[in-house]
Amino acid sequence: MDLQLGGKVIVITGGAKGIGAAIARACAQEGAVPVILDRDKEAGDQMSSELRGSGARGADFLALDLCSAQSCREAIDRVAKTHGHIDSLVNNAGINDGVGLEHGTPAQFVGSLERNLLHYYNMAHFTLPFLKDARGAIINIGSKTAVTGQGGTSGYVASKGAILALTREWAAELLPFHIRVNAVVPAEVMTPLYRQWLSTFPNPEEKRQKIVSKIPLGQRMTEANEIASTVAFLLSSQASHITGQHVYVDGGYVHLDRALT
Repeated sequence: MDLQLGGKVIVITGGAKGIGAAIARACAQEGAVPVILDRDKEAGDQMSSELRGSGARGADFLALDLCSAQSCREAIDRVAKTHGHIDSLVNNAGINDGVGLEHGTPAQFVGSLERNLLHYYNMAHFTLPFLKDARGAIINIGSKTAVTGQGGTSGYVASKGAILALTREWAAELLPFHIRVNAVVPAEVMTPLYRQWLSTFPNPEEKRQKIVSKIPLGQRMTEANEIASTVAFLLSSQASHITGQHVYVDGGYVHLDRALT
């Protein structure tokens, strides 16, 4: 299937590692120009070099902290100046930071919202003029925790719940401009951050096996490239009549009866 992404400039936050990196690779494979925004300079430089080495001409990387609205504005201005246009935005950056209700403070909760939610709005806001010109698309990466809860991570879950709501709100608001907005919702995906979380348990492999045993389809974790393929499709003209959707790529983790496992 030709996704017709050739030459499209796609901004991807948190694109240096994990799911974001997989999305950048998938877009590059379709001929798009991925522009990675990430605070990890070393990983970002490596990723952009990899993309260019694989033939992704124009692939770019900007090192920045997305918590500042001003830095988001400056990044979008720079991308537009360098590439001349912006066709789509993938809001992906975030971290399950463990700011809970009991073990957390109001200030820490606000900080978690800054790390996980506010830059989704800021990036969409500053990118919007270019998306209007391109009749582009926004993909928001969510999390199953927004609908299942997890415990001990109020800031992250509040952010992810808001992201699902904003996906529908933006889809409604941007209808006149033919800008499509969708969310992709993973559950259990092995990423560097997920591996780091597993390492906090006395027996990480035992914990991993316990988790995958509850995933209905194949009793395995979702792969990052499976998330990325869905994102690439939703960005493309092949998904031209899909907007306001929450697309779960999770092997049935959220919606199927666990008794099936």
